Amino acid sequence: MFKYLKPNNLLKIINKTQKYVFIIFLVIISIGLVEALILSPEDYKQSDSVRIMYVHVPAAWISLGIFSLIAVLSFGILVFKNKNLSLITKSLAPSGFVFNVIALVTGSIWGKPTWGTWWAWDARITSMLLLAFFYLMFLLSWRVTDNEEKAVKISSYIAIIGLINVPIIKFSVEWWSTLHQPSSVNIFTETSIHASMLLPLGIMTAAFALFSLLIFLMKYNTELIKIKNKGLDRL
Repeated sequence: MFKYLKPNNLLKIINKTQKYVFIIFLVIISIGLVEALILSPEDYKQSDSVRIMYVHVPAAWISLGIFSLIAVLSFGILVFKNKNLSLITKSLAPSGFVFNVIALVTGSIWGKPTWGTWWAWDARITSMLLLAFFYLMFLLSWRVTDNEEKAVKISSYIAIIGLINVPIIKFSVEWWSTLHQPSSVNIFTETSIHASMLLPLGIMTAAFALFSLLIFLMKYNTELIKIKNKGLDRL
């Protein structure tokens, strides 16, 4: 069973997977852009500015999902001392940070015509900015020390502590009076967004998820090459 954990075997699998993921991503993003920019209707209040939603919302969802996954895996790292899990979290973080920044930037762009300002210290926006700082601290923890074991521990603690911020982001619009509108898409309750907008939103979310997977595979591939160059036989 350990043969699948050898860097050489993983590199072959990842290289093949990257090609398929890239092709599927191109197909999905093409469909999503057509749906979002052409076929989806204008909002009766926000007009065409609502189309920013098709980038902003998926980016926010993906960044939250990735950080939550990193935090859960970090707990497993501290408990099971699995080196492969640390490589996975290290490889997930860059795409999560990128999507976090995209969510903040597009939110600011969307806020100007909607709220009349580029930035407001709103509970949702502020907690998303805090998430970006946790991502940044996680990424920097791998650079501030040459001791790999120490970097693994520091990054894991940062992720676990940062997980506290995730439910704050999610429920901030319900706990406090904020400029940010409540969630229009709900799993357990009725979704208020119209199907003509929900479809492109779902497609763009799938496209962003595939793109994050592609970034992860590229970063993970790089980490495996480093292990291979160090002469380690398995993870």
